[in-house]
Amino acid sequence: MSRLTLIVAATIFNGIGRNAGLPWRLPQEMAYFARVTSNAPEGTANAVVMGRNTWESIPLKFRPLKNRINVVISRNESYALEHTKSVTTPPVKFSTDLNAALVQLSGKELEGHSLYRSFIIGGASLYQETLSLPPSSIVFVDRILITRIISPAFDDCDVFMPNFLDEANATDGHSAWTRASHAELANWVGFDVPEGIQEEKGVQYEFQMWIR
Repeated sequence: MSRLTLIVAATIFNGIGRNAGLPWRLPQEMAYFARVTSNAPEGTANAVVMGRNTWESIPLKFRPLKNRINVVISRNESYALEHTKSVTTPPVKFSTDLNAALVQLSGKELEGHSLYRSFIIGGASLYQETLSLPPSSIVFVDRILITRIISPAFDDCDVFMPNFLDEANATDGHSAWTRASHAELANWVGFDVPEGIQEEKGVQYEFQMWIR
């Protein structure tokens, strides 16, 4: 069975977006996201899987996210993946649904690139769909890297991720989530991670990892 990692920044009420964008601008937190999703042993690459809206929210000059296999999901079969490079390494892949994307990832090789880890990076519907995958699926979300936005509350968020800690949402025998230690987080990502509550531009947040 292949494992998926969900990575997200969310408020204590699971708000993740506002007006089709992020409610906050946190360069250090974004640098953490980039390093986590890019860090892979030599000769391998990570995949970042996203919906069309998440892809379009990335400024064109930064598409595709460098040093990662970008997998974009859209129901529109004729959707054109507009980006700044005609040839990219690692590649940019397109799928019309989650199942097709997961089949691509389950093969471990994408156009000659050996796959190391696969990250789900948004948006809300893709978080919901992947968190609902049963353990019997060829892939299964077993890890969440969440930057928990503690303060301010960002009450004007209009997009939310599922409350993964709500056991009422568990299906088909999903086990409960438990929070890993900070040492486990740093060991898994492969570099030192600032511990405890961080503050940037007046926003307090904490890097966390949850596993099941």
